[in-house]
Amino acid sequence: MTLVSPFLPLGAGDGDSGAGDDDQLGIATKTRAKPKKPSQFKVLMLNDDYTPMEFVVMVLKRFFHMDLEQATRVMLHVHQKGVGVCGIFPYEIAETKVNQVMDFARQNQHPLQCTLEKA
Repeated sequence: MTLVSPFLPLGAGDGDSGAGDDDQLGIATKTRAKPKKPSQFKVLMLNDDYTPMEFVVMVLKRFFHMDLEQATRVMLHVHQKGVGVCGIFPYEIAETKVNQVMDFARQNQHPLQCTLEKA
């Protein structure tokens, strides 16, 4: 009678080394696809005839971390062209920035509009 250890695979305790068997155990591996970068979205500011330029500059500095010169440049672009890009971000961040700007403008009783579009 041959004893088989409960800790060995079947056939391992019968004196056979297992070499050349087709029943070999291996490690299952799964190749992962590279995670793709999240889609980017432009945060756009729209011009209106009522929001003061100084308020727009303050918004650009506060929510988009622009310095005074860059914020002034973007504000003038929005004023002259009707729309301007404040930044490009992944969707969740862009959406948050739009909501922050709109809420802040409303709290300060300005009709400033901000939106996003796919970059």
